[in-house]
Amino acid sequence: MPSAPLTAQFVRTATCPADRVKVDFFDTDQKGFLLEVRASGGKTFYQRYFDAYGRQRQFKLGPAGVLSVEQARRAGRSAVAEALLGTDPQARRQELRSIPTLNQLVRDRYLPHARASKRSWKTDEIVLRIHILPALGRLTLDQITGEHIAGLINEMRAKGYAGGTTNRVLVLLRYVFNLARKWNVPGASVNPTAGLTTAPEVQRQRFLTPEETQRLIASINADDNQLAAKAIMLLLLTGARRNEITQAKWDHVDWKKQTLLVPVSKSGKPRIVALNGTAIALLQSLPRAAAAEHIFPSPITGHPFASLFYPWDRIRSRAGLVDVRLHDLRHSFASFLVNQGVSLYVVQGLLGHTQPRMTQRYAHLAPQTLLDAAEVVASLIQGAAPGGGGRPLVP
Repeated sequence: MPSAPLTAQFVRTATCPADRVKVDFFDTDQKGFLLEVRASGGKTFYQRYFDAYGRQRQFKLGPAGVLSVEQARRAGRSAVAEALLGTDPQARRQELRSIPTLNQLVRDRYLPHARASKRSWKTDEIVLRIHILPALGRLTLDQITGEHIAGLINEMRAKGYAGGTTNRVLVLLRYVFNLARKWNVPGASVNPTAGLTTAPEVQRQRFLTPEETQRLIASINADDNQLAAKAIMLLLLTGARRNEITQAKWDHVDWKKQTLLVPVSKSGKPRIVALNGTAIALLQSLPRAAAAEHIFPSPITGHPFASLFYPWDRIRSRAGLVDVRLHDLRHSFASFLVNQGVSLYVVQGLLGHTQPRMTQRYAHLAPQTLLDAAEVVASLIQGAAPGGGGRPLVP
């Protein structure tokens, strides 16, 4: 093993013997510091050291055409110091190289996991593809900080995205990093979403008035695409969610009991949608091919409608209701019931809410109904007063 003072001049002029593929020149001043010279003309600095187990390792510092001799020396001394302190620089470099980018983590680990375990994985894929990966996908996991995520959220807010959308981005990133930590993915020892809080969501309160409802029904009846129009009408008549109607099958209709079975609802459990007489008549008016499985198949693909947005946008625009979302038909269904004195408990059952607090948002719609209910109690108490006859208890 030849040795020599590794100077800038020596590095420039050093050559590999004609009968060798490469040769190592060890520095006479710094132990373990060497220059590898290859027959191809390439030259690379290395540093040899002993790891914590006493094994000799060789750490690549970098090409001589990029690092000066002094820069390579300093890097070599740092590598030896790391090894003496118990940190193997070679192992550390391999660890850094194994840290995936967010793109790689999502592609190789998260989406396969989500497809197998989450019914809403398609929503996750859309949020990742549209909002998260374009901004953060090329960064490795250890490079992503809270500042990066806060910056993404602030940029989305500046573009006018609602709190619900930005919250979904934050919650999904938190979930992805928690899974990465659980899986012991390199670079995910810290969750960068820690300390970041979701924005308060503004509950949208948009209900159709009776007059708006009549305009909407007229527009539904006038639409050219009557199959999609009747699907929208069924949403208004039942308060069902969009997918509960677009994915509905003929076999799930119980004509005798006037119900529609939803095998897997938003809660992950089956639920029953009540079908009033008008809804039953609407279903009976629909054409049904012999081999038809779904109630509302697309005439183009034969599969259920992927979205009702375009016919809905046309219908609502014609009715002058451009601010009304398709989901607002579900809210309006609930408001119609509450304003007619139907109890929130019954409304909860009709909407398929698993938590009463979800239905409670409609309580303010019927103050007179609540007052009338309170008066029932008063009349009962008055009637039960001593002496009978409903004599007032309070003079």
